[in-house]
Amino acid sequence: MFSARLYAFIIALCRIGTGAAFGLLIGTVLIQVFSRSFMSSSPVWTEELTRHALLFMAAFGVGLSFRNGELVNVDIVCDMLPKPVQRALMFLSAGLTAAFCLVLLSPAWMFVSIGVLQTSPALGVRMDFIHATVFILLAVLGLFAVLRMIRVITGVSDGRPEDTTKDVP
Repeated sequence: MFSARLYAFIIALCRIGTGAAFGLLIGTVLIQVFSRSFMSSSPVWTEELTRHALLFMAAFGVGLSFRNGELVNVDIVCDMLPKPVQRALMFLSAGLTAAFCLVLLSPAWMFVSIGVLQTSPALGVRMDFIHATVFILLAVLGLFAVLRMIRVITGVSDGRPEDTTKDVP
């Protein structure tokens, strides 16, 4: 019961982060379009904010994409195999994804720490806040991979991507 609520909370948190970044992206692009169409020049900061919003959108959205199978998959191979083999391969794939993310977390944190010494040219934001997207992306992807493994072990999932159409009210 607690684990289901925790899983739902993690999904909601990633959705909120993705939605907020997407909303910021939409607002910034609207400002760009409006200013280029009806003003003499466009604010310089909009280009930079657009890039930052895209980074945060990818960082928060990658786990959700992993959850519902929208990342790169080789389903055609798995679909031809018996169900127990499919489940084992999905489990192994999630395990390799989690291990890969875990290995990269330390170098990603070093990359984030380098950003303390830098600021973005137009917005003046410390770059460690922007570089943190790499760390967040790896942490979220690794977390969703581990969660898929846990769900396979507990029998809640067969390892295949989840049908997220039932999530929409």
